[in-house]
Amino acid sequence: MKIIILGAGQVGATLAENLVGEKNEITVIDSDPETLRHLQDRLDLQVVAGMGSHPDVLKKAGAEDADMLIAVTNSDESNMMACQVAYSLFKTPTKIARVRSEQYIIYQEQLFKHQDVPVDHLIAPEQLVTKAIKRLIDYPGALQVVEFADGKASLVAIKAYYGGLLVGHALSTLKEHIPNVETRVAAIYRRGKPIRPLGTTIIEADDEVFFIAATKHIRTVMSELQKLESSYKRIMIAGGGLIGAGLAKLLEHNHNVKLIEFNHERAKYLSAHLDKTIVFAGDASDHELLTEENVEQVDAFIAVTNDDEANIMSAMLAKKLGAQKAMVLIQRGAYVDLVQGGDIDIAFSPQQATISALLTHIRRGDIVNVYSLRRGAAEAIEAIAHGDRNTSKVVGREIREINLPPGTTIGAIVRSEEVIIAHGDTKIEANDHVILFLVDKKFVSHVEKLFQPSALFFG
Repeated sequence: MKIIILGAGQVGATLAENLVGEKNEITVIDSDPETLRHLQDRLDLQVVAGMGSHPDVLKKAGAEDADMLIAVTNSDESNMMACQVAYSLFKTPTKIARVRSEQYIIYQEQLFKHQDVPVDHLIAPEQLVTKAIKRLIDYPGALQVVEFADGKASLVAIKAYYGGLLVGHALSTLKEHIPNVETRVAAIYRRGKPIRPLGTTIIEADDEVFFIAATKHIRTVMSELQKLESSYKRIMIAGGGLIGAGLAKLLEHNHNVKLIEFNHERAKYLSAHLDKTIVFAGDASDHELLTEENVEQVDAFIAVTNDDEANIMSAMLAKKLGAQKAMVLIQRGAYVDLVQGGDIDIAFSPQQATISALLTHIRRGDIVNVYSLRRGAAEAIEAIAHGDRNTSKVVGREIREINLPPGTTIGAIVRSEEVIIAHGDTKIEANDHVILFLVDKKFVSHVEKLFQPSALFFG
């Protein structure tokens, strides 16, 4: 596939890195020649220096025969204009834009149509991060929660702790512990390295375990691997930007929410526009403020300002003062591994959320969901099976017959309203939503090909 990426920042560069290894022809446009030079030194791709929304720059990048344009510069307006130029002048088939302003997102249904602003897929990072944090609040103790098939099935990452019922036991005993719940361990990471989960695999404390189950059974399975944490009631949010405000709005009717915002005018605005959230104007790393507001009684302290260092420092202070859980937003991907697991329980990256959403629209075959896991090393994919035994490599076959690439697991199948946990003798039918876990994302193209029906299939 021939893909043009506008913007060589963290998202653009990471996306290019993801796609180059998958036999795509990638061209990156950016206004900074130095950034482009560093990118070209690392990756096998083409670069063009210039303003990505300018027709001549797009033409130089090969827009005349490109399959896709992905605009992820820091300017919403440049991203939207680039999609307009690609549509009007070059008839580029697929146009994706990252748009962050709440003003555009509110009106996206009316704005983003071919006859108006021709953006085929809109990526709103702040919305994605807000939803991801909300899922972590809903499942206390989880490191990551991703949903498939309109929320019917979920893949959850948790850390196995001493005292968990399954720790020290083989995976095969899971069925004995919870006989009425079907689940599948898709992957285990031990000391940072993936190990293949077999029935004989013994769960050790500190293992990072990815399991899949019907969403309604998630908490039951979690209780087998770690002492189940009680629901979070008291939430403190540092930062009243799009993510902080959006999160407060989502949580305030079922939780006690306090929000700290440094800017007095913004704090006043939020106080007027949020229903039940208590808003403070102040510094979230102010020892006195946190103490006065009883941070020691907080179940989750969530730092989501635009400043990585401020988020880290305020979260560490909150944890030291007694907050039960500390979660932080980290813009720089390199920081995520450094901070997570110590005083800070969970670090999340808007870049990874954006990459996941972008990959969903880029993957070939009928792939409806892609989630980047473990900071981009692994992927979870939801693919729809089409065709029959003659036209498909998966339909009409038992899972043990399917030629899956190394380190790839089929965890579950969603068939209509039913979540079926996958076993070797499970047979895939047409229109099944198949959920796969890839330990190594370099095999993504192999999975895509598995779910592309042959030319004999006419849908």
